[in-house]
Amino acid sequence: MMTNLTGFFTPWIIYAGITLLHLFLPGRRVTGYVRDSQTGELLKYRLNGIPVLIISIGLWFLLGFLGWVSYDWLYRIRWYSLAGASTLGLIFSFAIVIPYTSTGKPWIADLFFGRLENPPSGKRQIDAKIWLYLIGAVMLQLNVLSFVAHYYLVYGEIAPGVLLCGSMLTFFIWDYLIFEKVHLYTYDFFAERVGLKLGWGCLTFYPYFYLIALWSGIDLQNSHVPTWLLFCFVLTFLLGWILSRGANMQKYFFKTQPAKPFFGIKPQIISEGNLTLLVNGFWGFSRHLNYLGEILMGLAITLSIGYPGSLWGWLYPLYYILLLIPRQMDDDKRCSTRYGNLWKIYTQKVKYRIIPYLY
Repeated sequence: MMTNLTGFFTPWIIYAGITLLHLFLPGRRVTGYVRDSQTGELLKYRLNGIPVLIISIGLWFLLGFLGWVSYDWLYRIRWYSLAGASTLGLIFSFAIVIPYTSTGKPWIADLFFGRLENPPSGKRQIDAKIWLYLIGAVMLQLNVLSFVAHYYLVYGEIAPGVLLCGSMLTFFIWDYLIFEKVHLYTYDFFAERVGLKLGWGCLTFYPYFYLIALWSGIDLQNSHVPTWLLFCFVLTFLLGWILSRGANMQKYFFKTQPAKPFFGIKPQIISEGNLTLLVNGFWGFSRHLNYLGEILMGLAITLSIGYPGSLWGWLYPLYYILLLIPRQMDDDKRCSTRYGNLWKIYTQKVKYRIIPYLY
C-alpha cells in the first residue's frame, strides 16, 4: 500500500523538483514572437531547459548509485505514477480554466482548449507554457531512462531495438530543449490556449504516452531486428528530424533575420503591404513540411522496438496524424484570415498542405 501511495505522488515530487530547478537555475531572458494581449509588447521568456534536464538526470543517477531508489523505480511504479500525474494534470487544468472569463464557447470547449493564451505569472519568472513543456520533456526523459534500466536489470543486456528506441526518444527531448528559443515561434505558443489539452497533455500525456512504443515492448525479449533494418529506422528518423527541424529553423531565421540565408537558401517571399510569406526552401515544398517530419520520427520510434505487430506502439504515429492534420486546417484558417489575398497567392504557389505531391 505504501509503495502504491509513494508511486502515486512520485510525479508530484519530481514536478516540484523540476519547478524549483527551473526557478533557481540561471536562465536566458529571451524575447519571443507572441505579444502581450493587453500591452502589445513582445513577451519575454526565461529559458534554462538543458541545465534543468542535465541536473534531473544527474539526480536520477545519483539516487540509483546510492541505492536510495532503484534505477528502474519509475518503471516499477509506472501505473501508480501515471495515475498521480493524471490527477495532478486534471487539477492544474481546472485551476487554470475555471476562474477566468469564458471565451464564449461551450464550457467543455473552454476546459479542453483553455481560456487564457498566456496565463499571468509573477514577473514572468515561470511562463506556463515553458513550464509545462519542460515538465513533460524532463519527466519523459526520466521515464525512458528508467524503462531502459529495467530491461537491463531483467535481461542483463539492452536489446538493440530497445536501445535505439530509447536513444531516439532521448534525441527528441534534447533537440527540443536545445532549440527551446526556436519553439517560441511555433503554433503552440502563438495559437494554443492553456487548458486540458495543454495542461493535462504536458503533465500526463506527453511524459507517459510518448514512450508507448518502449512501454509496449519493454517486457519482451530481444526481437533480433536485423542491423540493416535498424539502420533504415535511423535514416527514417533522421529524415523526419531534418524536415521538422529544418522547417522550424528556416521560419525562425525568417522571422528574426528576414534577409539572412538559411543553410545557403536565400529567402524568397511574396508580399502585400506589411505582410510577407516565405515561399521557398522547406516552405516551398508544402505549407507544413515540419508536420511530415514529426510523423516520420514517430513512425521510426514505433518500428525501432522490433514488434510491428504490437498495436499499442502504432498509437504513437497515429496520434501525430490525428493531432497535426486538424492543426494544419486550423493554421490554414488563421493564415487565410490574417493574410487574405496573399494567402490565396501562396496556396497557389505551394499547393500541398503537409505531404508534397500527395496531401
